[in-house]
Amino acid sequence: MMMMSLWQIFSVPATKTPAAISATFHFSSFSIGAATQNCTTPKKPALKQRTNNISPTPLLTSTASPSSSVPQKKVLVPIGFGTEEMEAVIMIDVLRRAGADVTVASVEEQLEVEASGGTRLVADEFISACSDETFDLIALPGGMPGSTRLRDSPILQNITKKHAEAKRLYAAICAAPAVTLLPWGLLRRKQTTCHPAFMDKLPTFWAVKSNLQVSGELTTSRGPGTTFQFSVSLVEQLFGESVAKEICDSMLLNLDDDISRKEEFDEVSWSLGHVPQVLIPVASGSQEIEVVTIVDILRRAKANVIVASVEKSWQILASNGTKIIADKMISDAADSVYDLIILPLGAERLHKSRILKKLLKEQHSAGRIFGAICSSPAILHRQGLLKDKRATAHPSVASTLHDPVNSARVVIYGKLITGKGLSTATDFTLAIVSKLFGQARARSVAEGLVFEYPRLYLVLMFMFVVACCLAFSAGAKIRTNNCKYGTADSALSGITVMLFLR
Repeated sequence: MMMMSLWQIFSVPATKTPAAISATFHFSSFSIGAATQNCTTPKKPALKQRTNNISPTPLLTSTASPSSSVPQKKVLVPIGFGTEEMEAVIMIDVLRRAGADVTVASVEEQLEVEASGGTRLVADEFISACSDETFDLIALPGGMPGSTRLRDSPILQNITKKHAEAKRLYAAICAAPAVTLLPWGLLRRKQTTCHPAFMDKLPTFWAVKSNLQVSGELTTSRGPGTTFQFSVSLVEQLFGESVAKEICDSMLLNLDDDISRKEEFDEVSWSLGHVPQVLIPVASGSQEIEVVTIVDILRRAKANVIVASVEKSWQILASNGTKIIADKMISDAADSVYDLIILPLGAERLHKSRILKKLLKEQHSAGRIFGAICSSPAILHRQGLLKDKRATAHPSVASTLHDPVNSARVVIYGKLITGKGLSTATDFTLAIVSKLFGQARARSVAEGLVFEYPRLYLVLMFMFVVACCLAFSAGAKIRTNNCKYGTADSALSGITVMLFLR
């Protein structure tokens, strides 16, 4: 099996990256069953109940879990109205997987917080309860107006300043470095990066255009699309290189170079002529990164997304302790017709929902779009919805499918879409956006995420340029748009114009 380095995965300068992110290692999978086996929600959960003691999703080996003799690392992740949900949830999930005791604290007057993309998260406690605690790391998600809500919290400012003065680790992503830390005076003499839209607010001499920047105790990053890299760096700084590697293995961050982003079979159009109506069913034990990533990106693309709980409560407790409030109960959501139904991880509990089974069967028989990610393609398989179709899934369950596609992160077969899950959720959702809205919309959303989106036409253009140059060097002439180019220079000029027009 091929090896690849994390700095290749993340495309950052190795000199700016901790050791584990520039190390090489093999892919290994983790048990999806283990990820969901202890995820039932208490019958009467108290909103103030701390979820920090929820066991992080187990890894293939136990090396990522701190020994009982080692003090548990404490992390504070504050959230407010307009916090970017992908950034907050990915950080929380990754750090909890590594064994950190993560406190999600609201800077608002209530624990329930509506994030920038409309996802409703429930904090563990109020920021005021954290004033007397000592943390090993304070990590600020970005988003707007979330970053300003964090900035305007005097309690959080006081906690973070004392923390930084004690030379303990602190971090910020997206808008937060420029909007939150800069006014607090916590970027002095620190090389810093942030979302491209806020780079002009950083001190010019100290601003760095990189996806990840570690400067002493401060770590900064650019946006939702760089949050995995950001979070793994924080794990390495807290727990060391071996734990960071385990996290990357478990989250499919180190897939082989020869695994393509997307493969499509039996290609058909998904264009609708109206705003797509999308249903995302969730259950206790659903994978929070997948849920939030799919919802956030589809809403950025202007789809109408409904998150529906198959539980008896609107609030679900996700696989690594994140509390999410659904938009509807599945019984209420079933009254509508959806252009697209997508299943995140949450396999067994979703599989037990009779209403959801009925919805999926109707979706399939009506020829509408549906799909699943991570272990949930196994649900579709068990319900007979993958018959005569190619699909992929998380490596731990892919062998249960008939003729699985292992060579791609995302597989589209007609009006079915499946994905490997976890870190590939962004590729998965952008593939949906591309099919529903076109490549231009998908590329625009990816740029807002600061996520590298493949530009295949550039590769084709480059190949065309090379072919033209070779042809002209042999004295050939090419006629393009009724204009003769007699030299390679004129051909290159014409193609350059074409690239700008694209």
